[in-house]
Formats: sequence, structure tokens, C-alpha cells
Amino acid sequence: MQIKTERLIITAIGPENYGRVSETYPAGEHIVEYMENLKKDPELFGWGVWLVTLAENDQAVGDIGFKRKPDHQGTVEAGYGILPEMRNKGIATESVRALLNWAFSSPQVKKVVAECDQENMPSIKVLEKLGMQRTGVKNGMVQWELIKRSG
Repeated sequence: MQIKTERLIITAIGPENYGRVSETYPAGEHIVEYMENLKKDPELFGWGVWLVTLAENDQAVGDIGFKRKPDHQGTVEAGYGILPEMRNKGIATESVRALLNWAFSSPQVKKVVAECDQENMPSIKVLEKLGMQRTGVKNGMVQWELIKRSG
């Protein structure tokens, strides 16, 4: 499963490509945990971690995705991380926008939420550019949401 943007290829991580991903990108604990959960619940595929690569050279530059499948209210939580040397190039905004569009194309999804540290101005700017609305602060984390437009 892939999403292509102007500069990026965003690929859902699954059993068939995890080996390659772990060789070319630092597989954090969240990726390892997702792969374990995917073994137990194959329906998680697409609702977990996606690898972000540059289309021009297939260089892995970050990962984005969801913390779980949509809940019974149609809410899913998004998260993202871009390698430090690739930040401030619009990659986070471009990749998360594409993932939001993918999520909202599913009839299951009514709302996407996210959170970021209240001191993380670059992440705050990304979420603002994407049209997400602040809903509050909890434990030092700014809470965000984007509700699917009807029609």
C-alpha cells in the first residue's frame, strides 16, 4: 500500500517490507511494537506505521502513521517523525497531509487527532498548516483534531 506525493513515496509497513525498512531506517520501538501487534491483528495494516521516502532516490527520511485503528466513534490518532537532517523542508507537512487524505477516504474515519509537546514549535506549525484545531493541553501536550468535512 503506497501513497505518492510530489516529492515522496509513503509506504505502509508490513511483513513483506519490514526487513528492508529495518535495514535502511532506524526502526524505533514504536515500529517493533506495531509489527508485533500486526501479527496478532492483520487488520491493523494501514492503521500503523508508514515509511516516508524521497521519490527521487528512495532515501528513508521519516515515518508517519496511526497509533491504532479507528475507534467506534471514527477517531484515529496520527503521529509522525522526520529524521533531524531532513526537517524544515516541508516533508512532515507533505507526508502527513497525504496520510490525512488517505484516512479521510475511509468511511470509518470521521476525525483525526494528534498531540505534540507544547514546546515543539515546528510540530505545532505542521499541524496548523494542515488545518488541525487545538482542543486543549493535557500533561504538557497540545491536543489537536481535524474533523472530516461532509459532502
